[in-house]
Order: sequence, then structure tokens, then C-alpha cells
Amino acid sequence: MGSLLEVIALHPADAEAAQEGGADRLELCASMEADGLSPSVSTVSAIRRSTDLPLRVMLRLSDSFVTNGAELNRLTASAQSYLAAGADGFVLGFLTPDNQVDVESAAALASTFASTPWTFHRAIDAVLEQAQAWRALRSLPGLDCVLTAGSALGVTHGLDDLCKLAKEDPAIAGVMMAGGSLRPEHVPWLHQSGVRRFHVGSSVRQDGSWTKAYVNSGFVRSWRNLLDAQDARGHQNDPDLDAGDPRE
Repeated sequence: MGSLLEVIALHPADAEAAQEGGADRLELCASMEADGLSPSVSTVSAIRRSTDLPLRVMLRLSDSFVTNGAELNRLTASAQSYLAAGADGFVLGFLTPDNQVDVESAAALASTFASTPWTFHRAIDAVLEQAQAWRALRSLPGLDCVLTAGSALGVTHGLDDLCKLAKEDPAIAGVMMAGGSLRPEHVPWLHQSGVRRFHVGSSVRQDGSWTKAYVNSGFVRSWRNLLDAQDARGHQNDPDLDAGDPRE
């Protein structure tokens, strides 16, 4: 199976360009100044009409990773509305006040859409103990993807940890989706480590702008070609290092 390319979409125009460029899936959200919050139901409906790509919708109401019962009730209602509007999956993630995976809250919300796959988002990059967090994620029902940069500062800072995790545990590699200031030169290292899911946002917009530019289909196509080239190259001992080792 080839590598999956997920693109953040805020508007129908983003979705159309992402599909034209070769994206496999879209993450729908709003308020990128808060690192992505839940979009309106009308936005999800409009994007659903503009593309047949799978849509994963963000379930997040504030810029905090800590939640409570009242917020979970709101998110439960939102999830049902999103499903009715054409969502195929969700993106969510909660931490406890001491920065551990909030298994109870995530499982409670996921149980309300039990037949729908979902992604645990970059809340995992804020935990204190990564090994413990990944063990906790294994218990969550319906979870089939974990978006992570390996560091709250982005993939450049977390690349070594991502590659180490993926190499040491194929089960982690199977659900890991690398994203968060992902750069093209990171891809060969991640691909060689067994990662096959990649997530991009600002890098497929002119000047990286969330407010002044829609997704650029040509930029998406560049990522698609990069991933296809890695897939074609297959498993080799050394990745293509034309751009140099980004860890140096």
C-alpha cells in the first residue's frame, strides 16, 4: 500500500485543490491560530459537496487539551452533526491536567461514534512520558491513526524520536502519521523507518499563509510525487540524502 497524504482543508476551495494535487484524505478544522478547532457543520457540508475524499473532522472546542463533561457533551452532539453532514472520521485528543493521555475522556467520546475511525492529534506531543502515552493509546476503541511531530516544536525537533519509535515498534509505525512543520527532507528518514502516513498544512499554501491563500494544488502534487518516489524506491538501507541529513 502506498503512502497516505493528508491535507488540512479549511474551505471547499482547499478541498478541491488538495484532491487535484493527489491528496488521499482531508482534515477539516478552523481557527488555525489556535492550532485547529472544530469547523462549522455548514463548512463540513460544503466541503463534502466539493470532494469525494475521506473527511476527518476536528473535535476540539478550545486551545487546551484538557476537557470536561460539559465540553464532551457538546462534542458528542457535534460529532453526530458532522456525520450527518458527510464526515468519514474524526480528529481528537485529550490530556489530563498532569499531561498524560486522558484515556477516559477520549474513550467516552469515541464510544459515541463506535463504527467511525479517528485520529489522536498532536496532544501526544505535549505528554511528559512518550512510552506511557503510546501504551495508553493502544487501549482506545476505533483509533487507527496518531498525528505526531515527535516534539511540540515540530518534526525538525522530533525526527529522531519518531524514527526510533517507528523502527522499534511496527505497530506504532502502522498508526503513526508524521505532521507538524513537516519538511520534504524529513520524508526519506521517516519512510525508511516504516512511516507511511504524512500530514501537511501550511506547506501547501502560498507563503504558508492560513488567511491569505488557499491550498495550492501544485504544492500538494509535489508532496504526492515525493511520497510516490519513496514508495517506488522501496525499502533500502539508506534514504536519498540529496538534501542532506535534516538532523545535523
